[in-house]
Amino acid sequence: MTSSRLSVKRRALAAVAGGASLAIVLTACSSGGSGDDESSSGGEASSIDCAPYEEFGDIDGTKVHVYTSIVDPEGATMQASFEPFTECTGVEIDYEASREFEAQLLVRVKAGNAPDIAFLPQPGLLQTIVRDTGTIVPAPESVAKNVDEFFEPTWKDYGTVDGVFYAAPMDANVKSYVWYSPAAFADGGYEIPETWDDLIALSEQYSEDNDGALPWCAGVESGDATGWPGTDWVEDMMLRTAGPDVYDQWYTHEIPFNDPQVVTAFDTAGEVLKDPAMVNAGLGGVDSIATTPWTEAGIGLLDGTCFLHRAANFYQTQFPEGTDVSEDGEVYAFYLPTNQTDIKPVEVGGTFAAAFNDRPEVQAFQTYISSADWANAKAKATPNGGWVNANLQLDPENLATEFDRLSASILTDENSIVRFDASDLMPGAVGAGTFWTGIVNWLTGQSTQEVVDQIEASWPTS
Repeated sequence: MTSSRLSVKRRALAAVAGGASLAIVLTACSSGGSGDDESSSGGEASSIDCAPYEEFGDIDGTKVHVYTSIVDPEGATMQASFEPFTECTGVEIDYEASREFEAQLLVRVKAGNAPDIAFLPQPGLLQTIVRDTGTIVPAPESVAKNVDEFFEPTWKDYGTVDGVFYAAPMDANVKSYVWYSPAAFADGGYEIPETWDDLIALSEQYSEDNDGALPWCAGVESGDATGWPGTDWVEDMMLRTAGPDVYDQWYTHEIPFNDPQVVTAFDTAGEVLKDPAMVNAGLGGVDSIATTPWTEAGIGLLDGTCFLHRAANFYQTQFPEGTDVSEDGEVYAFYLPTNQTDIKPVEVGGTFAAAFNDRPEVQAFQTYISSADWANAKAKATPNGGWVNANLQLDPENLATEFDRLSASILTDENSIVRFDASDLMPGAVGAGTFWTGIVNWLTGQSTQEVVDQIEASWPTS
């Protein structure tokens, strides 16, 4: 893969997103308020409060190098969201994106060639770099203050290593979703299920109503990362059967990976994934899940060969361009229900901004990224949708789509118990290793006990 490097200047940025040219015009910032102008393509002008950056002194003409895996078209909207900061401060953002980011970042860090800022997609990667290299610098007080004010405490915890806060949360993914066809539900007279038992009953009813048709479709093939969509299933079930406290004990290895509560979570996921009467709709038998690309697994919702598909909010980008993702559209999603009626467990993923340099302009940029101003600027700079974060001051009206607003409401619901993707928090040899391969083995014939025993045996001893 090739890397792309683009400097954000003091000018309007023309972004290409979703195949359409979107002129996203971001006006010069003021001391507060929001701009009223709109571009002809729907992008909205953004103004931010410049006062918070005065404490960093005269940083006009300086540059901050950002390294990330967020490539175009998402990369273009990310860069557009930085323009108000550049207008305020005169700091140029040198944006470099690569699909080889995770492997290359460690190489660069060890070679003494780290970027100023890296957008890390895994708290586990943050922990690894901090503990193994000591090159990431603690976040400044201005960032900590923003995160304390604008985010639930759990999000700060994920950017903290050994009691030191390093990285502010950026985007957020809601993984606890079931995708469906609103038309199929309307035609069958089905209602959105309120509990896990209701969801299983709905699946069985659909099959009965449609001559034994398989309701669920799934796929975990993802190249070198094959298996990860299955880990999401198990993680969601851990939250729903064992609860958040045990979930925390699981990924920190306070309980072993083969604890009976983990077996229960696997077997609950298996009520769908291992049942030949449930899967794999339009794609084959249970074992076909292991070889079906995750990007293609849910497409059958559009032609009726699939009825239900569990996947994160970002699965919306896998449907063909122009697909109507809305409550009355071609596809939509509902919260993956639980029999726990007093809480709303939500599995999430996300990106965190970590710094390898504490120059004033770098700290100023970190402060911007952690602010409500940036969250709203990013929402406005993403007119085609597909982005959300957990900032409590993100105005839902700035989000482009109905579905993005649903994700934001789940993230900020006072009843939501948010937990980060456990495989991203586990040691790499497990979370991105034996857990992934264990899912494949489980789907292709191994028992739950065999799989969890093998994963437990792989857990690092130090």
